[in-house]
Amino acid sequence: MANSGTEEKTESVGEIVRTVIYALLIALVFRVFLFQPFSIPSSSMKSTLLIGDYLFVSKYAYGYSRHSIPFSPPLFEGRIWAAEPERGDVIVFKNRRDGNKDYIKRLIGLPGDVIQVTEGIVQINGTPVQVEKIGDFVEPIETVAGRSQVCSERVVRDGERSCVKEQFLETLPNGVEHLALNSDKNRTGVDNTGRYVVPEGHYFFMGDNRDNSGDSRSRKLGYVPFEDLIGRAEVIFLSSEGNLVTFWKWRFERFLNAIR
Repeated sequence: MANSGTEEKTESVGEIVRTVIYALLIALVFRVFLFQPFSIPSSSMKSTLLIGDYLFVSKYAYGYSRHSIPFSPPLFEGRIWAAEPERGDVIVFKNRRDGNKDYIKRLIGLPGDVIQVTEGIVQINGTPVQVEKIGDFVEPIETVAGRSQVCSERVVRDGERSCVKEQFLETLPNGVEHLALNSDKNRTGVDNTGRYVVPEGHYFFMGDNRDNSGDSRSRKLGYVPFEDLIGRAEVIFLSSEGNLVTFWKWRFERFLNAIR
């Protein structure tokens, strides 16, 4: 009887181990080939995406590269089953100039495009994109890396210093509409740029929070190779102003919102 009990215990442990392995393999396949969760750590995509938003990113949208696999092993070059992204897509990608960290921005420029920003208005191939101001965006003043964000103006409301920016609806040449933020006073360097000619096989990205985004206008990012795209941001599945344990700070109104 003792031997029988030991054998049953061994079989039980073996079954648990097999179950855990199967679960990990299923999770790995899901992450590599279907969807990867991603959290928003910065304000560069406001007001489309907020700090504390949790997203699902489709891995199959543009095919697969080595960055589709955790830790980006150099198993192959280029992309498998490649599909071209569309202007206006919100995309997660690797930034080679920042230690291969994950970034998320909006695709503005395609290969061969000429991009320029003049007085805060994006011009694509010499034509300004259509913009429509829809009101002010007011939020508490944040400090990032020891520097306050760029604001149109700073006001005090209910005893709290706030940042006011213009919020506008931007329509890209292919009809994609999205919200963006900009300072309508004291234009910064990123609001008046030179001409960027996007190389073949590369893309030009910008954050929706235009004066507070390290994007392709900066040497810290530049043009992004097609191989470095990870996937397209599809939906916000959870959002919180604090950590996930403080459920009373969850932003339920943002749950399951499609990203555009």
